[in-house]
Amino acid sequence: MLQALIGPVSSLLEKFIPDKDLRSKLSHEIATMAEKNAHEQIKAQLEINKTEAQHNSLFVSGWRPAVGWTCCLGMAANFLIIPMTNFALALASSNISIPLIDLETMLPVLLGMLGLGGMRSFEKSKGVSRK
Repeated sequence: MLQALIGPVSSLLEKFIPDKDLRSKLSHEIATMAEKNAHEQIKAQLEINKTEAQHNSLFVSGWRPAVGWTCCLGMAANFLIIPMTNFALALASSNISIPLIDLETMLPVLLGMLGLGGMRSFEKSKGVSRK
């Protein structure tokens, strides 16, 4: 959102600030504002992630690895294990074929959990989360 405002604000500076050096300095500050804001958000998220990872409860510190490993196993099965098994079954002249896992079902669950994790992180950053 800040990126969309940088161009119009910079053009307004030319109209209202006659000093070229001051205008250049302000234009640079405005241009780097979005990058600084994004950097601060990333740093805040890293601190939240460190706090979550050090939590004593497995349900707080272990949900991200559990989702990650579940997705990793689903992807490995879909792209390595099942195709290799089907190839071995075909070499053995078997009529059996294992269907691939429907990743379209798994990915919305993953994205939903990541969204909930983001909401939880936002609550923690605002200090309104429950213990």
